[in-house]
Amino acid sequence: MKKIRKGDSVIVRTGRDAGKQGIVTAVLENKLVVEGVNIYKKSVKPNPSAGITGGMIDKVMPIHISNVALVDGNGKASRVGIKVDAGKKVRFLKTTGATLSA
Repeated sequence: MKKIRKGDSVIVRTGRDAGKQGIVTAVLENKLVVEGVNIYKKSVKPNPSAGITGGMIDKVMPIHISNVALVDGNGKASRVGIKVDAGKKVRFLKTTGATLSA
């Protein structure tokens, strides 16, 4: 069971974007794509047949899963635990003890 999933609200703990919050939009092997975090400029060639104009675009790049933590109800970083509740594995926040949706 993955501790951080698509749609979770996370906060960046280290790096140049430390302190920024965002929603996970994609989960890769051991990296996450978080909206509004780790944005880089990328040069794009024009493609008239696809209707793409060339130039510089902002692209959201993946960030390693160890550099983020889930946000609890108080807006602080929290670690995630897994426990068995009524025969099912559920995720819970270690700071507040609140269970997370499946």
